[in-house]
Amino acid sequence: MRIMLAALAFLAASPALADTPPVVVDTPVTGSLVQQVLGAGGQVQVLLPQGASAHHHQMRPSDARSLQDAGLLVWTGPELTPWLDRSAASLAGGAAQLRLLEVPGTRLRSYGGDHGHDHDHGHEPDHDHGGTDPHAWLDPANAQAWLAAIADALAKADPDNAAQYAQNAQVAAQRIADLDADLQARLAPHKGASFVVFHDAYGYFTDHYGLRPAIAVSLGDASTPSAARLAEIRDEIAATGAVCAFPEYASDPKLVETMIQGTKVRMGDELSPEGGALPVGADLYAGIMTRMAASLADCLSGQ
Repeated sequence: MRIMLAALAFLAASPALADTPPVVVDTPVTGSLVQQVLGAGGQVQVLLPQGASAHHHQMRPSDARSLQDAGLLVWTGPELTPWLDRSAASLAGGAAQLRLLEVPGTRLRSYGGDHGHDHDHGHEPDHDHGGTDPHAWLDPANAQAWLAAIADALAKADPDNAAQYAQNAQVAAQRIADLDADLQARLAPHKGASFVVFHDAYGYFTDHYGLRPAIAVSLGDASTPSAARLAEIRDEIAATGAVCAFPEYASDPKLVETMIQGTKVRMGDELSPEGGALPVGADLYAGIMTRMAASLADCLSGQ
């Protein structure tokens, strides 16, 4: 609550930015970070409706108009929103663009458990994106690096307010640092616990907080697990002594429920790496991280 109140006070203090160019973003998560830097004086246009799939959104006429009118487009990258790749070039060709996964200092991981091999996109321009896990915002260090890059992009588009954007980014980064410290303390007792998730989207979170890598029913986004994979999962659950299983927002929980039938694994609250059930706005990012940590900690501690 302390963090949320600070966020509201910070946004309320931001002056009106009359010269801010139209800012368009791909997802509510990106929108949350950009809104924190932009402040209350400007409004971010989010293309993806809240709760919709980031991977399978169908562009609407209103999306096309937003891209054509954009002065700045901030998006994660085609690894997360492939539907935006061609449109970003054809419809928003006149806008400045920032791809967050390409921000120097961003720590990337691959699907399938590539732990400990982070990549700095600022120094690996030829990195193969094929297996890149795009849920990089779940590492708070990435979110902090992105805030600074967003401030730079906004400053280039609106130089008169550059100092305000830089200040907003610094305040937002400190809020994330404070939140990170709280979550580190809350998750520290559960570093050895094994748990099951719907799909492989939580590696950045588990890596950052030193948690055991989650057992993912689906190894990639929107991929249906094979019979062999389902057998492997059951073996992993037994071998690791998994404690909890977590369904995912907007996904059928029956597959996860089926995997733990006949075991002592508890079903936890649903997880949402994109904050599907949370209100859109500047506070969304903190809400995602707080709710995820709470869901994990509550179930793993037996609550």
